[in-house]
Amino acid sequence: MEASTSHEPQEKDLDADLPHGCGASLACDPRRRLHRYLMLFFICFLSFGDYFCYDTPAAMQNLMVRDLDLTATEFMNLYAWYSWPNVILCFVGGYLIDRVFGIALGAIIFSLCVLTGQILFGVGALVRSVGLMYFARFVFGIGGESLGVTQNTYTSDWFPPTELNFVFGLQLSMARVGSTVSMNTMQLIYKSIGERLGITGHKRLGAALLVAAVCCIYSTACTLILAYFTRRAKRILKAHNAIIAAKKAEESGDNDSHVEIVKLISPRDILHFPKAIWIICVICVSYYVTVFPFVSLGLVFFQRKFYLSVTDAAVVNSLIYILSAVASPVFGAAIDFTGRNLHWVLTSVLLTLFCHLCFAFAGSALPPVVIMVLMGLAYSILASSLWPLVAHLLPVHQRGTAYGFMQAVQNLGLGTVAIFAGFLVDTKGYLFLEVFFTFCLSLALALTFSLYVWDQKHGDILNRSGARRREMACERVEVPANTDKVTTNE
Repeated sequence: MEASTSHEPQEKDLDADLPHGCGASLACDPRRRLHRYLMLFFICFLSFGDYFCYDTPAAMQNLMVRDLDLTATEFMNLYAWYSWPNVILCFVGGYLIDRVFGIALGAIIFSLCVLTGQILFGVGALVRSVGLMYFARFVFGIGGESLGVTQNTYTSDWFPPTELNFVFGLQLSMARVGSTVSMNTMQLIYKSIGERLGITGHKRLGAALLVAAVCCIYSTACTLILAYFTRRAKRILKAHNAIIAAKKAEESGDNDSHVEIVKLISPRDILHFPKAIWIICVICVSYYVTVFPFVSLGLVFFQRKFYLSVTDAAVVNSLIYILSAVASPVFGAAIDFTGRNLHWVLTSVLLTLFCHLCFAFAGSALPPVVIMVLMGLAYSILASSLWPLVAHLLPVHQRGTAYGFMQAVQNLGLGTVAIFAGFLVDTKGYLFLEVFFTFCLSLALALTFSLYVWDQKHGDILNRSGARRREMACERVEVPANTDKVTTNE
């Protein structure tokens, strides 16, 4: 009876933090799966504006080259200037999310950077200042990739490991909806603005880019909504877990207060990341540099090599994004069910390698539509299977930094390859560019095999079957969070 009396006031106080009425419904209670998947809607659209605006240069490649009188190298610098700040800031952004800002504030700050950068980008085109446009992409990049880190961290916080492949796939799908819409609407927006406002050249280009900034406002609104619901969920789950802990203490007769240890990442932890993290980073960059720079230069490539019209070339060039938008959640669910992530990564790399070999040496033997469909499927598989591996290797408090580091390495590669790809097209042509992409994918293939070797030595952490992962999730004992906290860097 004494134990019951001592815990009764605490339970009443904590019960006030639990949802009641409509707030306790399936859709509003953070303890319910439906609520988590409603939050996934906002998580998915967190980077919608970023992806839409990131691909506006690719969607308007011919117009930018004409209206601003750019070479291929100067055009690709628009992507290089996006990537350069993220070589450092993505890593720093992940650390700030884990250690300083938290996810919610970090997402708001980075989304505002994206919005500011896109507005400056449009203004730069209006006044025909390529230098200002480079600076705008720099500012845009500061927020863009770090916002992606917050998105990945939100995902791994809201969802258990057994659902991550599907969730990452759906997240990629919605992001690629932004890219697809951009690829297929920016030329129409450019044309419509010219007809309605009677402006031409770089002024029409600038106005179209400013219209695109509206999507960034939408993404900023998503960060505010997520910040509110995440804070609410933490309060409710903290009270829920504390009540469970109090009841367990009452049943066992243990009245000692429990202590929740909240771990914070230390810079020293990065040096002790598993070797697999570094291998995953290099696979990531060696694969992605064969996709994004290719799409950035793809509009003119399809016009020249396959004699397509501007409209048809834009559709074919966007197929990789259209397919990934549809296929990513499907492959994500399949990977969640089957497990064996490394098998899926290997399949993706091999399929993409085949596609680039076809572009380089097959001529018109295969229609470009078929090749791009295959590449879109391969890209969907890789994104759904590679990124969740971090969650299987590291604890929650280190994931933001790890995702940031992956994005930093990715942007180092993208920034370098963007300039090099433009130089190759200007001086050697698209054949040499495809040979270079083939080399990068061969590197990714070799590293995938090395990841197999590492995983076999460490108990198949990354390549477990889906059934085994579900068994382990059921066996795992969840430690309840309690009211007293101790912060540690260990």
